[in-house]
Amino acid sequence: MVGYALKLEGINEHREIVQSASGSEDPMQIPISSKSPRSTQVHGKGSPVNHDRQSRSPIDGRPKKGGCGGKGTWGGLLDTDSSYALDPNDPNYDSSEEYGHPNARKSAPDFDAFKKKATIIVEEYFATDDVDSATNELKELAMPSYNYYFVKKLVSMAMDRHDHEKEMAAVLLSALYADVIDAPQVYRGFSKLVESADDLIVDIPDTVDILALFIARAVVDDILPPAFLKKQIALLPNDSKGVEVLERAEKGYLAAPMHAEIIERRWRVSKKTVEDVKARINNLLIEYVTSGDKKEAYRCIKDLKVPFFHHEIVKRALVMAMERRQAEDRLLDLLKEAAEEGLINSSQITKGFDRMIDTIEDLSLDIPNAQRILKSLISKATSDGWLCASSLRSFSLEPRKKLLEDNFTRTFKLKSQSIVQEYFLTGDISEVFSCLEAENKTSSGELNAIFVKRLITLAMDRKNREKEMASVLLSSLCFPADDVVNGFVMLIESADDTALDNPVVVEDLAMFLARAVVDEVLAPQHLEEVGSQFLGTDSIGGKVLQMAKSLLKARLSGERILRCWGGGGSSRPGWAVEDVKHKIGKLLEEYESGGDIREAYRCIKELGMPFFHHEVVKKAMVMVMEKKNDRLWGLLAHCFGSGLITMNQMTKGFSRVEESLDDLALDVPDARKQFLAYVEKAKTTGWLDSSFHYGNSINASVVMFLVLQFLLNSKTQHVKFHQMNVGDCYHIQNPIFVALH
Repeated sequence: MVGYALKLEGINEHREIVQSASGSEDPMQIPISSKSPRSTQVHGKGSPVNHDRQSRSPIDGRPKKGGCGGKGTWGGLLDTDSSYALDPNDPNYDSSEEYGHPNARKSAPDFDAFKKKATIIVEEYFATDDVDSATNELKELAMPSYNYYFVKKLVSMAMDRHDHEKEMAAVLLSALYADVIDAPQVYRGFSKLVESADDLIVDIPDTVDILALFIARAVVDDILPPAFLKKQIALLPNDSKGVEVLERAEKGYLAAPMHAEIIERRWRVSKKTVEDVKARINNLLIEYVTSGDKKEAYRCIKDLKVPFFHHEIVKRALVMAMERRQAEDRLLDLLKEAAEEGLINSSQITKGFDRMIDTIEDLSLDIPNAQRILKSLISKATSDGWLCASSLRSFSLEPRKKLLEDNFTRTFKLKSQSIVQEYFLTGDISEVFSCLEAENKTSSGELNAIFVKRLITLAMDRKNREKEMASVLLSSLCFPADDVVNGFVMLIESADDTALDNPVVVEDLAMFLARAVVDEVLAPQHLEEVGSQFLGTDSIGGKVLQMAKSLLKARLSGERILRCWGGGGSSRPGWAVEDVKHKIGKLLEEYESGGDIREAYRCIKELGMPFFHHEVVKKAMVMVMEKKNDRLWGLLAHCFGSGLITMNQMTKGFSRVEESLDDLALDVPDARKQFLAYVEKAKTTGWLDSSFHYGNSINASVVMFLVLQFLLNSKTQHVKFHQMNVGDCYHIQNPIFVALH
């Protein structure tokens, strides 16, 4: 029986492919005009606007007799074509006939390819919210007979996500209807969803309610006929989940008064602001103090859906407990149970108390003995076991130094925003330099950090083009590393608030931090400095640092991070490695043959790949040794002196030259001698650290080969490596072997 079920399942799947390839439709579906009105049109980006254009005429606009001819004709009965569907339940069914269908074999791989591409389109759409892009990509697939699968995939993936993605799916379906996906394909896609409800409920417990709402939304948006519900119920077994879905859609949603408005607003997620969330927190605490209903308070906290902002609940509850002494026990009891049940985690509890400690001096102006009361609250929370006092800041410590919030600083913040916005429009880095010199004449480190924070904050709220431009500008400004570190610390400190508007703030900050290391704006050790400000892996700072380190440890991390936002700034695509190598070679040849040093410097800088400057060093050194011309040495000196090429890149470049000396010696016999001389010269000028030695980059396999060669050539076969003295190493004229001994 199991084998028969599997065989029948395979036949059904194959029949689905054949039916799609041949263009046949579900015999139960009604002929719906592809120009049927729909209530939702997409204007801009994911913003549905209703236009009720449904005909009020009593005349049915569908063709008579299903378009099969009029009186005295036999068109509907006698017309034949190849687009028929085989039914395994037919008494005359022959499975060999189905597999011999002319389109079956060639359509199967097409359908598999369509399924993969459809999944990618849906995932990208949920990430970008770009209706036009998703529409164009589906059009480019040019497989309209499989569009029903796209409908099914889009809805099923949205069902397992948040309300925002559900609304996006409904908007996209309405946008695609008729223009890209015709009515029969939409009908068939929802039929497949209803049939698979029993499978979907295994992974999505709320399948009945969510799918019912999707069907109701499709009816309201005029992309699915109301008759769909009754027709499908007649086709399904009575105990099927699909029947529950259809009944819920009809009785629970479509039969309700003002159902259209209710259904259309069900998934509309209003954008939360920090002030809105704070107001809701304040209201729920006031209501709890009045009613004492913990369950309602917990429900309100869950409905906020901001677990990263729960420290605000802790802080406001503590302030309220200090202001209303009679409500102290009730509020502490709420926090205690919330902590014990895991509704508010320990890091948010600690952060809430820390914020109270930071603001205790201001609170003392309004609440006498505020510091004494707070210490009492901390003592009670610690004795009840839901607070670890050792993890809190000490009252004896001086308050952390804050940035000056005088008129000049506030003015600089506003002007920084204008400078960044203007830069995103023009891409003019030199104009940014001029504006910053005028506004920050003293080169204040605090103001530099403010500008870094403002630049990245504005970029995170925009597209990849602006993010790339922000990284390019940051690497061009040449701010002191400490100022950039302080800027990132400020960004991470405000990440809780930013997360309300940007849910992927951790990923964005980690990528900006990793990019700063790749661009050598920061050194790797600066990551630890940033991380030291935020203790615990559960904190946002810890998560940002951990993700940034993971990005930097990945294979080809430099190239991948550089291309994360397109590369090059101003929406220009990033260079391929071979293209960069070719450009470096050309600019060095041009300069070596008499070019201008300022032009060569400009070309190197415009490559926008500071982490790849070791290639400039390598190619320049090879050309210097081949042509015995020190002109390129002067270019390297100019680049190093101006800070364009760092010591780290110089070291990498010289190491790469050393690795290629064997090949270079074939064309330049005295290559090793020249290289040793240039290494000493580079050490003298400060390009290389004194610890750099010729021979350090030879790999272990070469060393082992030389060791084995020495042992085989030794006159004493029983000589052992630990018995050798340095004088025995004349067979192997390699300083590493001597060093190993």
